Amino acid sequence: MTSDSLIKYFPHITPLQLQQFEQLPELYNFWNNQINVISRKDIDQLYERHVLHSLGIAKVMPFLPGENVLDVGTGGGFPGIPLAILFPDTQFFLVDSIGKKIKVVQEVASALGLQNLKAAHLRAEQVDEKFNFVVSRAVTRLKEFYPWVRGKFSKDSKNTLPNGILYLKGGDLDEEIAESGLKVKQYYLKDFFNEEFFETKQVIYVKA
Repeated sequence: MTSDSLIKYFPHITPLQLQQFEQLPELYNFWNNQINVISRKDIDQLYERHVLHSLGIAKVMPFLPGENVLDVGTGGGFPGIPLAILFPDTQFFLVDSIGKKIKVVQEVASALGLQNLKAAHLRAEQVDEKFNFVVSRAVTRLKEFYPWVRGKFSKDSKNTLPNGILYLKGGDLDEEIAESGLKVKQYYLKDFFNEEFFETKQVIYVKA
């Protein structure tokens, strides 16, 4: 998969955004050799398994200018960095409990010239700001994840969905959702992307 897939699914991206997306493979290859943040088998499929997967959230929720988004357990910067490229007028705060991963995020964001992203070596519980949305990619089960971010949402809500969690998960989630006791809405990425990888992938939305 190449950056052409991004144009297919997101035809309105600007030349600058396309250039930033096209820089990602080289940047992640470089940093992955210094600090392993992406599995070796996935680095060759960066667009499909990391970039496009992250942008599945954008298909569910186009963020608005001025909104604030928290990415919990961002790892090497997913889903936060692709979303920050796609929504340059939305503010993103990426946190992870592993400092070397945040160093990669900061270096990649700096190389891309992203002005709307900041990153910090923090656990979610240590963040004391308020956000419109919290995004994340399968860092733990919903039941454990929800208490980390409960209470971190601003009252100001203007988007098509009320403020809440947008969580990338895969596989059969019925048991996990039932265990969480949360009221969720499931969005299936196979409805947006035709690649086989997305057959079992979902965005789980939980209202704040």
